[in-house]
Amino acid sequence: MTAPPVVNPPQRLVDAVARARAAAEEEAAADLGADAAAAAVGEHLDVVTEIADEPTPEFDGVVTHYFAAERDGYRGWRWSVTLAACADGPITVCEVVLQPGPDALVAPAWVPWEERVRPGDLGVGDLLPTAPDDDRLVPGYLASDDPAVEEVAVEVGLGRVRVLSRSGREDTAQRWSDGAHGPGADMARSAPGQCGTCGFFLPLAGSLRGSFGACGNRYSPADGSVVAVGYGCGAHSDVVADTSSPVTVSELVYDDGVELEPAGR
Repeated sequence: MTAPPVVNPPQRLVDAVARARAAAEEEAAADLGADAAAAAVGEHLDVVTEIADEPTPEFDGVVTHYFAAERDGYRGWRWSVTLAACADGPITVCEVVLQPGPDALVAPAWVPWEERVRPGDLGVGDLLPTAPDDDRLVPGYLASDDPAVEEVAVEVGLGRVRVLSRSGREDTAQRWSDGAHGPGADMARSAPGQCGTCGFFLPLAGSLRGSFGACGNRYSPADGSVVAVGYGCGAHSDVVADTSSPVTVSELVYDDGVELEPAGR
C-alpha cells in the first residue's frame, strides 16, 4: 500500500501565521481569560504540511502552525493550530490543541495500580488481592510436584485454596538467591562458613528444602529471615574463639658471655 501524496499548500496557508495565532489565543482565553491569552501564546516555531487522504484540484491543502506555549507548568509544550482551505475559499481553522513538544515535561506512562506496588509498600491494614489468573498460584486441589504440599492435602483434605505453582517457586527461589541473603551477598563472600553447614540453619520444607532455610541465630544479621544454603555470616556455629595472644612474645634468652666485675672493686 502506497502512502498518499503530500499536498503542496499555497503560500497563503503558510503565511497565515496571524490567523493561526489568533485561533490559539482564542483557545487560551477560554482557560486563562482574555488578558492573559496573548502572553500564553509565544513565538511561532514551525509550520508543517499535512498529508491529504484524497487530494483534489479544488483542495488547497492542510498545514499546522506551532507556537510556543508560555504557561506555567508547560515547559516545552506548544500550541498546534491546523488550517485548511479550498481553492479560492477562506482559510478555516480545523483544530487548536496544546501538545507536548520533543523536549516537553510530560507525566510518565500510566501503570495500573497492581503493577505499581513494590515489595515493602504494604502497610498496616493494607490489602493486596491476587489476580485470579496469577501464574504463581495453582488451585490447591490439583496434584502438585511439591511433596510438602501433597502431605498437607492428604492430612486436611483439599487443604489450601491455592498453592505455589512450579513457576511461582522458581521465581521465589531466584529472587531469594539474588537478594541480600543469597550466596552473592558481600556478607556471604567474607563469611567463615556457609549456612548449609551451620547449626542455626533451619531448612524449609518441600521442594525448596535443599536450597533455603531460616536463620535461628539471634546474633546473626539474618536472624528470622530466609537464607540460601550458600549464604553465610560471622555468626556461623563452627566459629571458634582464638584464645592465643595477638602479641608475639619472644623466648627468654640467657647470655653467659657477660663479664662480671670482681667483688670489692
